[in-house]
Amino acid sequence: MSKSAGVDERSRACLQNSRFPTINSISYHQQLSVREITVKTDSIFYSLFQTFPSIFFELINKSPAEAVGYEFTSCEVKQLAFRLDGLFLPTTNDPEKPFYVIEVQFQADEDLYYRLFAELFLYLRQYKPVSPWQVVVIYPTRGIERQQASQFSEILAINRVRRIYLDELEEVAETSLGIGVVKLVIEAEETAPQLARRLIDQAKQQLTDEVSKRDLINLIETIIVYKLPKKSREEIEAMLGLSELKQTKVYQEALEEGLTQGKQQGLEQGKQQSKLETIPRMIEFGLSEDAIAQLLDLPLEVVQQAVQQTDR
Repeated sequence: MSKSAGVDERSRACLQNSRFPTINSISYHQQLSVREITVKTDSIFYSLFQTFPSIFFELINKSPAEAVGYEFTSCEVKQLAFRLDGLFLPTTNDPEKPFYVIEVQFQADEDLYYRLFAELFLYLRQYKPVSPWQVVVIYPTRGIERQQASQFSEILAINRVRRIYLDELEEVAETSLGIGVVKLVIEAEETAPQLARRLIDQAKQQLTDEVSKRDLINLIETIIVYKLPKKSREEIEAMLGLSELKQTKVYQEALEEGLTQGKQQGLEQGKQQSKLETIPRMIEFGLSEDAIAQLLDLPLEVVQQAVQQTDR
């Protein structure tokens, strides 16, 4: 097994338990309270990073091209059933390339850093990655953060920890489409539709791939739906000038292509799940983990994780 294959499959082993919503799975018809909108914000961000990983690297002042060497996933840390919900893992074994732990925090939480660093160090103990770690915490404003300075002031000051405050991204958001979409999440209700229309026009001009363009426009629309929960989908589409766009042949073809890709991904996931379900039975018959990996054409790391979950 090559180095790149080994790390890539370890990433996929974590991905088996991921639970990110897709852009198209977010309902347009929910009437959401302010608290529900806040709670769902992390879903918007994780969906955004999964579909457009380059935006994350823009946020941390890296080249968007770096996203090519990463996979966005989540991973369970078995002790106490902790879960790191946002991970960018390198797809190669380059010890110079960090992996990123991402936390989206839109509500004040006194326990955030206690939980986050506990999860991080348990992850390091369990998986022993070759890559150095980096933590990125995304806040709407500085006022939301609870630093717990007596415990975490030193660790928050090192260059491995980065805190991003979205309301301070004004200048970058004016020129970057990706950062502009991130900034839309905290935009005031009164001005959000205007910003959304500008971002949609920007997407039409800058994105050449029709599926990516459709997905980003859908995400912009979804953010506005969360911000204006009393508006119907038809009202939102009219407000953003999307009614005519969605009737065009190019948009419909992109939609069809996206559905086809989704079905194919579902089939592949189904095949993988069927293989995983046979592993406990093979263990009962006395087969070794190495033999099971060869018989099922699965990476050994995936088989080992499946066995560990069975033993719990």
